[in-house]
Amino acid sequence: MNIVVYCSSHDKLEDKYRQLARDLGTWIGQHGHTLVYGGSNAGLMHITAAAVHEAGGHVVGVIPEMFRHRIDPVCDEVVYTANLGDRKQYMIEHGDAFVIMPGGIGTLDEWMSTLAVMTIGNDDLRPVIVANIDGMYDATIQQLANMTRTPFARGKNLSCSLVANTSDDLLRTLSNLSN
Repeated sequence: MNIVVYCSSHDKLEDKYRQLARDLGTWIGQHGHTLVYGGSNAGLMHITAAAVHEAGGHVVGVIPEMFRHRIDPVCDEVVYTANLGDRKQYMIEHGDAFVIMPGGIGTLDEWMSTLAVMTIGNDDLRPVIVANIDGMYDATIQQLANMTRTPFARGKNLSCSLVANTSDDLLRTLSNLSN
């Protein structure tokens, strides 16, 4: 299974976020899955990829040419794209499941883009798991739920994200999906 992980490339994060990334990466590697991620050698991106690599999993980094100098050395495979939009498209096309980790506007953009693609292709539902640590994404989750009750939402895919409030919840949800 190709597990796409959207997350922060910021280095100065609290240990709870770093541990979450390690736990996720270790789980992916130990279960023989492939990580598909943004390819950066920094922050939660690198921590997750390094844990996958150390646990024997396959690591695919997808990175725009302009960030070639930031490619993570733990990648088993590197896909260079023309820009961030192409990177997103590649990741969405190659993901069997998606994990939304703590991150900034880029992570939020990737999450919404993934949902948008699945909304358009109603037969293309794939699991999206949101690591909602400390309620980071509460407002976004609520907004998506609110939208499904309006005439503007075409289908229920907007609220298809599975919410995991702890590292254990995240890994349990992934285990249930891979069985």
